[in-house]
Amino acid sequence: MSRPPSTPTPANPGERPSDLAALLRSCVDDPRRVSTDLPRRVAAAHDASPYLFAPQAAVRAASAAEVGALMAGARAAGLPLTLRSGGTSLAGQAGGDGVLVDVRSHWRKAEVLDDGHRVRLQPGLTVRQANARLARYGRRLGPDPASESACTIGGLVANNSSGMNCGTQDNTYHTMESLQFVLPSGTVIDSGAPDADERLRAKEPELHAGLLRLRDRVRTSPRARATVERLFAMKNTMGYGLNSFLDHTTPADLLAHLMIGSEGTLGFVGEAVFRTVPILPHAATGLLILPGLAEATDALPALLAAGARTAELLDASSLRVAQLDPGSGAALRGLRVEHHAALLVEFAEDTAERLEEVAAAARPVLERLPAVTGTALTRDPKERARLWPLRKGLYTAVAGARRPGTTALLEDIAVPMDRLTRTCEGLIGLFDRHGYEDAVIFGHARDGNVHFMLTQDFDSRAETDRYARFTDDMVDLVLAAEGTLKAEHGTGRAMAPFVRRQYGDELYDVMRELKRLCDPAGVLNPGVLLDDDPAAHLRRLKSVPAVDPALDACVECGYCEPVCPTADVTTTPRQRIALQREIALAAAAGDDERRRELEDDYAYAAVDSCAADSLCVTACPVTIDTGGGDGAAARRAPQPARAARRTRRGPPLGDGGQGRSDRPRRRPRGARPAATGAATKMMRRLGATDLVPTWSPDIPRGGEPRPAARHVPAARAVFFAACIGSVFASEEGGDSGRGDASRGSSGRGDSGGRASGSAGAFLSLCERAGVAVDIPELAGLCCGTPWQSKGYTEGHRAMAARTLDALWTASDHGRLPVVCDASSCTHGLGELAAALPEAERDRYAGLRFVDSVTFTAETLLPLLPQAPRLDSLALHPTCSTVHLDITGDLRTVAEAVAGTVTVPDSWGCCAFAGDRGLLHPEVTAGATAAQAAEVNEREHDGYASCNRTCEMGMTRATGRPYRHVLELLADALDASEATAG
Repeated sequence: MSRPPSTPTPANPGERPSDLAALLRSCVDDPRRVSTDLPRRVAAAHDASPYLFAPQAAVRAASAAEVGALMAGARAAGLPLTLRSGGTSLAGQAGGDGVLVDVRSHWRKAEVLDDGHRVRLQPGLTVRQANARLARYGRRLGPDPASESACTIGGLVANNSSGMNCGTQDNTYHTMESLQFVLPSGTVIDSGAPDADERLRAKEPELHAGLLRLRDRVRTSPRARATVERLFAMKNTMGYGLNSFLDHTTPADLLAHLMIGSEGTLGFVGEAVFRTVPILPHAATGLLILPGLAEATDALPALLAAGARTAELLDASSLRVAQLDPGSGAALRGLRVEHHAALLVEFAEDTAERLEEVAAAARPVLERLPAVTGTALTRDPKERARLWPLRKGLYTAVAGARRPGTTALLEDIAVPMDRLTRTCEGLIGLFDRHGYEDAVIFGHARDGNVHFMLTQDFDSRAETDRYARFTDDMVDLVLAAEGTLKAEHGTGRAMAPFVRRQYGDELYDVMRELKRLCDPAGVLNPGVLLDDDPAAHLRRLKSVPAVDPALDACVECGYCEPVCPTADVTTTPRQRIALQREIALAAAAGDDERRRELEDDYAYAAVDSCAADSLCVTACPVTIDTGGGDGAAARRAPQPARAARRTRRGPPLGDGGQGRSDRPRRRPRGARPAATGAATKMMRRLGATDLVPTWSPDIPRGGEPRPAARHVPAARAVFFAACIGSVFASEEGGDSGRGDASRGSSGRGDSGGRASGSAGAFLSLCERAGVAVDIPELAGLCCGTPWQSKGYTEGHRAMAARTLDALWTASDHGRLPVVCDASSCTHGLGELAAALPEAERDRYAGLRFVDSVTFTAETLLPLLPQAPRLDSLALHPTCSTVHLDITGDLRTVAEAVAGTVTVPDSWGCCAFAGDRGLLHPEVTAGATAAQAAEVNEREHDGYASCNRTCEMGMTRATGRPYRHVLELLADALDASEATAG
């Protein structure tokens, strides 16, 4: 058990400690989690909002006790404290100038309760990660924000999130059962404990009594009560959740519900228990295009009464944007959009029979609509998957097309349903009046909740004034309709100056008193949610300089961060881009000292430690890839010298992938480990940390040579054996690849008479299945990934030309598929043509690259006998299986090997990344920590992946022998044959 952090002695009011870092380090168990370095503070400061602050320290807290001590430390230092989790909030509530406390990295535990009907969650999990743990029970969280892949439970609670389907009945407030929270005084309360109210009264008597006074004040004022009831009948995240005073009675319960939507201004929520809702697996969806907004909103009551679970509104501008989507369909693309509007409606039920009944009952309602392109509903998953991006892709389309240097602003409001049309028309008029030609309106029409998006430049006084005038007019419009200025995204800083106007003086005073009772020193997030400065929303606006056409579309949303393997170790894609922008701003300002400090740190923190797995592009709404693609490494590095390095040819081309990137890592048989370790350590001390790997005893010996060339009659594929299998021997059951003399030198281990490794396993499986494959001459050929991932564009181009020419001939000009036995190499082969000049690419368009896992699942398994299966298998998909979309095939093969196949809930890229795990083992250690712990919670009979270096990374992380899944399948068939013989 860790020691409780000490509480620092407060300084005199306004006095700053001489050493802020020392003060904060005394508040946490591990002082390495505190940083006052400029690069770390700058990287942590950026979030998805248009605001930017300059924190004086960034801290990663690991316990409720640490958070309480940090609050006391910030108070002693005379600094504000801001709690930060996913950083996806849009209104400025996740940034501040004082101490920025990360409550994501060490806060990702989940406990499923009552067969999934309840769940206990920490704030660092994303909504998607939480739902993945609930899915096996047929349940999910009630709130369903569109940012579920990146927004965390901490933000869900802090902003009272809702979403497209949950309405107000299943939002965070209404599905929360209990919270564990930390007050600025350090007091920890678990509202689910039987003695919660007694504990609050004993520890915080003034707060306890004050909550009772405020409860009675709201309840006994007819005007206040009416205002609260009116505003909270809608989605409403403006100000504090004063409906708590009407809905709950005891101070502990009141305070727990007031924490929801409080945006980190009242305390820290370290744990939440939610009641969950059932997943409705059967759905029918339709895009109803109507003549105008009035027709669309008029249709809502009948559609909702008929059972529609979702009704998303798209205005005419949104439809014009949607027409550009390749999946928009002929009907929409062929429509001349004038004043049209659309409703994307969905009916969902728990059984197919129930859905059929509801859809049939809704048919008369649908047929009465004046829809211009029909009212058909589709149950086809592919068609439904085509329709939803038309709505969800609006943010991507508008943000990605905006002018460099501008910010994408996404705001949301809600009004009573009968005023929705007039409000939307009023917004369109404001867009025209203030010159926002690219603005769009979309949103959750069923709740009277719409979002509008516009692009804004904050680098000139004229542009900021334009935004100010628009905001004032928008506030007038919404409040005249008796609506709320924030429905889902939280008040933040953007709407804090307007809270008094929306609620009136009496309720505003209640909010001010609530803040004083909970946080008398004003330490937590000052300026967020409440601010009496009428121009506060126009201060500290973010400047977004252009740095590179490939990066300028970034909106700093943070969607990339949950999939980034270095997020807990160095930097994330959002932070790399933010640092480049900060470097550009420093250069423009002539601040050479700041620029140099940022650049010096960037080399390792953003370039050398990047896993280059490109999972960021799979999550990015504007498809930025900071990890891969030709020139990506140069885009990550702003330094001229580093950019120049990337234009070199890279490793020698004469030996395939076994040039600079591979040969130094291959330990020949007979090499002396001690000598090897001492030599590599010395070279790394001399500065070669990105050239010479860290030697360790777990590095496998060299593998067998790539298979010899052969041409056979009636071949069904060409086999391109990855060179990584000859660089590193297979685990072979966890032992024989390690070079122990007692195991001999054959390197065959459990593979019997066949060649070891994934190549030998694949050829063995093909032979058993009677499937003939050709093997070209592989010497000097490579998938190109070592050059591409390091930004060696000339070398990549040369290798692409050589390899594609050879495979074009070997495959009979594309007639035969090319099969590769390492997923990252299969992925690399598929990207080779992009390295060539455009004029040369068409020649190779007919080449088909197939991973050996997919070839086995589709072609070999139906021809193979059923092998005896293991009871359980831990499976590690790779980042390349995600890019190739073959994770399903990997599971299919794994299920032929074992009865139970488990992919950890905490799965992510292992970050071994070819040589990253050898050059920077700390990166792989950080990336695999959570999934390794989960894997080791129980014993499995086998451990598998489909890429040699990923197997090495997971073996190192877990201490378990990870092997290619095809090796396990071949072993099982070998054993079955031996037993039968």
